[in-house]
Amino acid sequence: MADALGFPPSETPEQDKFIVAEFNQQKVVFHVHTVTQIHRISWSQIEKPSDMYQGLESQIIGVIKLNSEMLLLLDFERLVVEINPESGINIQQVKKLGTRQNSDKRILIAEDSPLLRKLLFDTLSEAGFKYLEFYENGLDAFNYLENLIESGKVVEHEVHLVITDIEMPQMDGHHLTRRIKENGELAGLPVIIFSSLITDSLRHKGQVVGADAQISKPEIAELIKLIDRLVL
Repeated sequence: MADALGFPPSETPEQDKFIVAEFNQQKVVFHVHTVTQIHRISWSQIEKPSDMYQGLESQIIGVIKLNSEMLLLLDFERLVVEINPESGINIQQVKKLGTRQNSDKRILIAEDSPLLRKLLFDTLSEAGFKYLEFYENGLDAFNYLENLIESGKVVEHEVHLVITDIEMPQMDGHHLTRRIKENGELAGLPVIIFSSLITDSLRHKGQVVGADAQISKPEIAELIKLIDRLVL
């Protein structure tokens, strides 16, 4: 982790720790200097980074305030992609789908990682989807949908499909999906959960909140096929 973040090496490497994580259909081991404590938090406790973290925008995706402490949430997906680019979303997968026509369908995307937002923009644009609206978390995305209703616009004319990550600050993807499906004016909007955390238990939770489809990152070609099935 120190190498990836540009920090100096450990002064006591014999005491270093290893954190094992699983996402994007792979197991990953992060080598860190130390682990001081393990906290259990909800996504609603995670705030968007403020301007004071602008210089760290590519690495910090959330801020957690615990009593007198402030914790910074790293963009682990970005770190893994930088270490192993083949593990990320690859535009070449889209090209394998063959020649595609441009689509006029409007897609709303909730994704907290700046890198993933860029990769999704590049790959979905390559697939012919030119009307893409991005938000950093589920709360901003849902507020946008509510504003459409309050302004008297027909939601079905403004947004044809929602793609959401699960793990995001302020409002996670499951909560966003449930809010959409419980709203009478939004319930017909197709929602795809596109996340690195599609396990059996989380897939069940996605079904419970009403997701129309769920797929694990980085399967971008399968995501595009799902979009075609749901809106074309």
